[in-house]
Amino acid sequence: MGDHHQHDHAAGRHADRKRLVGALIITTAILVAEVIGGWLAHSLALLSDAGHMFSDAVAQALSLAALVIAARPSDARRTYGWHRVEILAALGNGVALVVLALVIIWEGWLRLHAPVPVDTRLMMPIAALGLCANLGGVWLLHGSHSLNVKGAYLHILGDTLSSLAVLMGGAVMYFLRGSYWLDPALSILIGLFILYSSYALVRDAVDVLLEAVPRDVDLAGVTHTIDRLPHVVAVHDLHVWTITSGLFALSAHIVVRGVDTDARDQLITTLKTLLAENFKISHTTLQIESESFDHECHVC
Repeated sequence: MGDHHQHDHAAGRHADRKRLVGALIITTAILVAEVIGGWLAHSLALLSDAGHMFSDAVAQALSLAALVIAARPSDARRTYGWHRVEILAALGNGVALVVLALVIIWEGWLRLHAPVPVDTRLMMPIAALGLCANLGGVWLLHGSHSLNVKGAYLHILGDTLSSLAVLMGGAVMYFLRGSYWLDPALSILIGLFILYSSYALVRDAVDVLLEAVPRDVDLAGVTHTIDRLPHVVAVHDLHVWTITSGLFALSAHIVVRGVDTDARDQLITTLKTLLAENFKISHTTLQIESESFDHECHVC
């Protein structure tokens, strides 16, 4: 059962790598177009969108590198392998999003007090092109398995909405001449959205690094599953954590009554199967103890 989940995990990572390559090609091409167009059109909103696209490209490149490194086998020093590299990349992407958002908001606030005329005839076609490209990237990265790749997906999703906002803002400025304050106002809204979307990514990455109980795992349900098995008296020193996205681990001490060696082996097998099937916990370390054993934990 554990091998099956490990195989699915590896297959998911391989699919994520292929998606990232396609998304990176699209993002880089549109980034160049938006930088040139934003500069020529004097559009801060379009340049803000280009800045977000640049962070997208960096995030996707980091995510791709992290997936390649994470696929390396474990060794004598890194017994869990390189999986946590993905989480570090996700955290880096989240922090980069926060910094980018603050810069965009600050620049938008400064220009809001001194709006600059915008060439909407140039701005709108480029924004439309960026929107189409972002929709392609969202389609490619949707349903990714890795928190690392989900970070890149959030980058593109945010950029899709910002491209849509830029396009709509350009249309308003085209028909309502002189409403150029809308351009920096849009850049501020884009920055606020980026800030909002980055929060969940940073939170989830920090949770993994702190070895918190995964949000997808019901700890009370895990305890109940163990407690209700025959011969189980109690469970203690129960820990559940995330090695990397979608790869959960568990360790626990199981107190039993009236079981021989064969029954203990069967109990461990049953528990591993239940934990894998019901909670997708594929890496388990279980210590079986008798009631007479000293259960006091001296290091917890």
